[in-house]
Amino acid sequence: MLSLKDIKKDYVVGDSTVSALKGVSIDFRENEFVSILGPSGCGKTTLLNIIGGLDRYTSGDLNINGKSTKDFKDCDWDSYRNHSIGFVFQSYNLIPHQTVLSNVELALTLSGVSKSERRERAVKALEQVGLGDQLHKKPNQMSGGQMQRVAIARALVNEPDILLADEPTGALDTETSVQIMELLKSISKDKLIIMVTHNPELAMKYSSRIIKLLDGKVIDDSDPLDKNVVEPIKKPEKEPTKADKKAAKKERKKLKTSMSFLTALSLSRNNLMTKKARTLLTSFAGSIGIIGIALILSISNGVQLYIDQVQSDTLSSYPLQITKTTASIGEIMNTMAKNHEDSANHDKDKVYSQNAMGEMINTLMEETKVNNLEKFKKYLDDNSDLKDLTSDVQYTYATTLNVFTESDSGVMQVNPSTLLEDMGYMSSTQMEAMSMSGSMGGMMGMGTDVWSEMIDNEELIDKQYDVIAGRLPEKYNEVVLVVDKNNEINDYVLYSLGLLDPSSLNGIVRRAMAGEDISVDSEQHVYTYDELLDLKFKVVPTPDFYKKKDGVWEDMTGDESYMKKAVANGTEISVVGILRPDEDASSASISGAIGYRHDLMTYLIDEVDKSEIVKEQIANPDIDVFTGLKFKTDETATDTDSSSETVSDSTADTESKADKTADSSDTDKKAGLVAGDSSMEIPEGMTEEQYKALMEQSGASDTGELADMGMNAMGSMDMSAIQGGDMSSLTETQKKYIASLSDEQMELMKQMLKEQSDTNADQLANSGKYSTSNYDNNMKTLGYSVVEDPDSINIYPVDFASKEKIIDIIDDYNDSVGEEDKIEYTDYVGLMMSSITSIINAISYVLIAFVAISLVVSSIMIGIITYISVLERTKEIGILRSIGASKRDISRVFNAETVIVGFVAGALGIIISYLLTIPINMIIAHLTDVPIRASIPVSAAVILIAISVCLTLIAGLFPSRVAAKKDPVIALRTE
Repeated sequence: MLSLKDIKKDYVVGDSTVSALKGVSIDFRENEFVSILGPSGCGKTTLLNIIGGLDRYTSGDLNINGKSTKDFKDCDWDSYRNHSIGFVFQSYNLIPHQTVLSNVELALTLSGVSKSERRERAVKALEQVGLGDQLHKKPNQMSGGQMQRVAIARALVNEPDILLADEPTGALDTETSVQIMELLKSISKDKLIIMVTHNPELAMKYSSRIIKLLDGKVIDDSDPLDKNVVEPIKKPEKEPTKADKKAAKKERKKLKTSMSFLTALSLSRNNLMTKKARTLLTSFAGSIGIIGIALILSISNGVQLYIDQVQSDTLSSYPLQITKTTASIGEIMNTMAKNHEDSANHDKDKVYSQNAMGEMINTLMEETKVNNLEKFKKYLDDNSDLKDLTSDVQYTYATTLNVFTESDSGVMQVNPSTLLEDMGYMSSTQMEAMSMSGSMGGMMGMGTDVWSEMIDNEELIDKQYDVIAGRLPEKYNEVVLVVDKNNEINDYVLYSLGLLDPSSLNGIVRRAMAGEDISVDSEQHVYTYDELLDLKFKVVPTPDFYKKKDGVWEDMTGDESYMKKAVANGTEISVVGILRPDEDASSASISGAIGYRHDLMTYLIDEVDKSEIVKEQIANPDIDVFTGLKFKTDETATDTDSSSETVSDSTADTESKADKTADSSDTDKKAGLVAGDSSMEIPEGMTEEQYKALMEQSGASDTGELADMGMNAMGSMDMSAIQGGDMSSLTETQKKYIASLSDEQMELMKQMLKEQSDTNADQLANSGKYSTSNYDNNMKTLGYSVVEDPDSINIYPVDFASKEKIIDIIDDYNDSVGEEDKIEYTDYVGLMMSSITSIINAISYVLIAFVAISLVVSSIMIGIITYISVLERTKEIGILRSIGASKRDISRVFNAETVIVGFVAGALGIIISYLLTIPINMIIAHLTDVPIRASIPVSAAVILIAISVCLTLIAGLFPSRVAAKKDPVIALRTE
């Protein structure tokens, strides 16, 4: 089983060599109790350590089950100690910070035994040595005999083949020594026990074989193996096959010892718990750097969150704007500056003119271009990355949002607001320019309209506003009213919305400039939430302002009665909520006092598209529906000879008169029939029977009075009212007359009116004159838009970094299309601000770099503490090695200790930092009005703890390497 052949062991001490063993050869039986006796220094313990694999022989060979150990590697010796050897030491060598049960389980842990089986076997081993009721005691709570029993249980738990006992009774009293020897004797029935002792009496009494050593040599063996026994000649072994090699490799791998990191953590945790004060102080020292960095990050994060909010709020008011017709402001300024520099190339002996106006106009014409937004919109809609980079992508259209209020005194236009024009403050042209500037995302902050479209991002609106009454709009016909942070509404808004009487301001600016005494309502008005939530408005599509007369469409906005009806038929809009800007919001996305949803605009676009006037204009793209005249085309002559034009006009007039005379006869006949005039001739296309039937229906037997009334009524009647079915403009006489007509007469009248309208339209279209407008202008006037082709695109980036990525997306689009489809855009924020974030980050990085020095210093200190721990736990290293722990396992134990210290230091630093942010926030709030809240991001806290663990782990690599390299024999001798 175990055979030593000529084992020699030499130690080099300085320049000399000491021989501890001088050719020892011993063969052992599988089960016997062998005692090795001899004076101190004879080599007994050295021999025991070589047998146990703790020490290496210099020469000779140690055979285990017939296998030589000459080629054993460290892992083979570790496995041998763990599976084949059990050590019982004179000083017990129990790990003091582990319980009795944990000490016994340790060897099984290295063997990879499951937790349940490990516990079962350890309890059984302790019961075998009579300690089944002492499982959870610590070694320092037990007597010497009990501790030695624990050591024996630990040696037996892995069921080794050999039990090595080094002076097992050396530290025990006589009675306890007898008990231990009786226990070892009973064990020797099944195992080989080799005991080193100085007590020959115990050896003689309990041992079955006694070997004596002197000066490193065997001088006596009481029961050697019989040398005369001839062992059978072994057959030569066959060359192992691949399968045999694979099986042997698998078996070696199975027997390989390995300590799990959890076991290492458990060992180190228990060790650290025995030194709580030192561990906490060390961890606190390591946490100082973490605290510094965490506080810098918390303040930096607070500032960054504030900047992010400012960015988000600012970018919700100042988007990247792309309009259909645009000009690059930067390019215009650069071009003009360059042209000015080039023109200043002359002597200074005279005064020269500077062509500033000409340059400006030429540059504006050169730099102005039309963007193909229809194609670009499709590109944006197909871009999946855009959603994460933007708060919203808003498409605006040329369709005008006409909003009115109704009252007893009539209707009032709320949007677009005409208040400033009515006051005499500016002209309608200036008003239009102001309105355009107001639509630029609030860029200039001076728009005249109080209605603005909300961004389609409820989360951002929730951040920027508090709903103080009602709710956010959910339908296209619902809006919200926005007050300021003091719950106040500007009186301009009150006048514009009709809450105050705007007529009191009519001409007030002109009168004031003329020196008149004027007074303005300066009383502070108060409104309840319910009063404001009861506000109702009417939205009227632009085509509803027009009415067809004589073949053309007439603007009816000046007709009060018509506008009342148009507004009454408009779409009702309700105020469903009142918003107030959040105190911490630095900017707001709703530029007006009334915020409406985007689907109100899409609804309005659809209504415009369905109107009769728009359909007619689309069906007749060459004819101006407002004048009936043709639009000029590129082929139309611009310079016509005046004489020929006169002739042409004269000829046209003559032909027109002739046509009118010819066409009027039949119309007059139909009019007479409608009026009930029986004397009229039968109109062309009507039979005599039809004529008689029509006359009978009209009561023509006594037609004189009816005819007179009919002709008089028709003479002043608004025929287009009849055609459109609108009787409100007719007199009572005309209404009475219309009521007297039969269905056939009404149809005849409508036919007559249509013919008149068509004739008039045809005459206008062929008059030789041309409209001063064009098709596109007419469609724009009518508010016609196509959803796929917006008038402008407002892109609201999430932050400045996202804005740069969006610009990259636009640049990628421009690179992929031709010159005619390239997009020009205006970056208002880019013109106004530079990136503040980079400055904050730079400052943070510098501060972190300084604080990181303390973190490195504390890590070095932890490394030193770990090295001290290595020195303190040297004996534990020897114990672990004796039960089969490898060098890597030892290294893992101390790495686990540094991980624990690093984690505690990091966690402690984060906890202290969180506590310190409370007074820091109080100080910031006291010193400044800026809503900065220092807070450590969760991700940063986790990263800092991980950094702390990594740094302490790195700092502990050297001490753990030192621990792994320690000689187990020397380590076991350390006290």
